[in-house]
Amino acid sequence: MKKTLNDLTKDDWNTLFPIELVEHNPQWKTMYAEEKKRIIDKIGNETILRIEHFGSSSIPSIKSKPYIDLIIEIPKEKLFDENLIAQFTELGYSHFVVPNRENIETYSTFGKGYNVDGTKEQIFHIHMCPKDNIMWRQIDFRDYLYSNEKKAKEYESLKLELASKFKNDRGAYVLGKTDFIKETLEFITK
Repeated sequence: MKKTLNDLTKDDWNTLFPIELVEHNPQWKTMYAEEKKRIIDKIGNETILRIEHFGSSSIPSIKSKPYIDLIIEIPKEKLFDENLIAQFTELGYSHFVVPNRENIETYSTFGKGYNVDGTKEQIFHIHMCPKDNIMWRQIDFRDYLYSNEKKAKEYESLKLELASKFKNDRGAYVLGKTDFIKETLEFITK
């Protein structure tokens, strides 16, 4: 029997936690603010330089997976710091390392709300990296969709199509959004 989330295989994740999009929940903003406070209270502003709510749950006009995505800026020397990871573990998070891929440098990610038996609580995803990691461009993407409802609805349509096609393939779902995100970021930086 699997003991921790780190023991789950890709197939386990896809089976236990299928892709599901739901209507925007106005409470997500409050949940984000409460979790941000818990993190800062536990770890402090010396290490946690900035926290932002991003991902589709931060955009009120579109459907989303019912997850709260946070991106946290930390000093470069704190990346993969064992004491910092232990503090997040005390907050109920499981730590994972995101490997280098394309032009994204390796960084830490944390998940909370998943259970190895497939039951879910409120799910939080943290992407934690220094400010020079390209992941921070996700804030530009969020801000653009927040202010451009037409583009946000195009993104929602793509996500609905991908969720239907790849309900049990999280990797394919994420990869299917890549070109849209890249093209949008290229457009807004012109």
